[in-house]
Amino acid sequence: MAGYVARRFCYMLLLLLFGSMVSFLVITLPPGDYVSYYVARISTNGASVSEEDLAGLRAMYGLDQPWYIQYFKWLIRFLQGDLGRSFSWNNQPVSQLIWERLPMTIVVAFGSLVVTYVIAIPIGVYSAVRQYSLPDYLATFFGFIGLSVPPFLLALVVMMYANSTFGISIGGLYSPEYDQAPWSAAKVADLLKHLPVPLVVIGLGGTAHLIRTMRATLLDELRKPYVQTARAKGVEEWELLRTYPVRVALVPIAATIGWALPAIFSGSIIVGIVLNLPTIGPLLYSALTTEDLFLAASTVMISMALTLVGTFLSDILLVILDPRIQYS
Repeated sequence: MAGYVARRFCYMLLLLLFGSMVSFLVITLPPGDYVSYYVARISTNGASVSEEDLAGLRAMYGLDQPWYIQYFKWLIRFLQGDLGRSFSWNNQPVSQLIWERLPMTIVVAFGSLVVTYVIAIPIGVYSAVRQYSLPDYLATFFGFIGLSVPPFLLALVVMMYANSTFGISIGGLYSPEYDQAPWSAAKVADLLKHLPVPLVVIGLGGTAHLIRTMRATLLDELRKPYVQTARAKGVEEWELLRTYPVRVALVPIAATIGWALPAIFSGSIIVGIVLNLPTIGPLLYSALTTEDLFLAASTVMISMALTLVGTFLSDILLVILDPRIQYS
């Protein structure tokens, strides 16, 4: 087991290195850079910039060098804990901008993931055990709705309903009076009051998908001979389900953790903009639209790290859940 974990960790580091290089290249591929965006913005006010000033700005920001030189300089600084400075945020350190939003990003991402699995697995098990019953049909109906409705559209509908029915705004994670206030019990209570809406909106699509996956996999297991044999031997139904079929049916669910974590992280970008969430998603969108190179590259690096960590956790869970999987 220890050798398997060590090998997977080494593979993860290599993939992270290669992925960061490719993503940095892709970010620099579109024509122009932050200086071009800056000049276009000030040109709308009638100002003009000479070619000498443009060259000086690119040299000051380090954008006059080839992409691979920029990448290796950024990577060396990244390994030293320096993520560079943001062009569009008044030259603030990228690490400060990300660190300010990272706690709420983790809360929203992991909270949505927990809500997704806590709701999806029991409903999927019940739908499989009570196949073609009314609750099964209802779960299927709402599952297809969750799969077909985009999260940002659901966020807009929930916001409009809350505003028109109750006259309240559910945007953000805090009330206005707690937005810049120091942490206290009242602020934590206000955060908990605002959390359910983004957690449900972001996690609903994944919940619907997992319900269908759990139901289909468990139905397949319940028809296998070992289940019939256990029932013939008098094993209690709940003990039978918990010990054998449900455990096997959780294998494809565990395999999706590697995709679910970064999907929630990146998929919450539009929802974060709609609901005005102080998370990293809207920050990444702003960095890409303004061609803020180091801020975008650092944020994408975090997303890749989440993908690899999620896949690593999936592999470990698969080994634990299914003894047929070999470490080699």
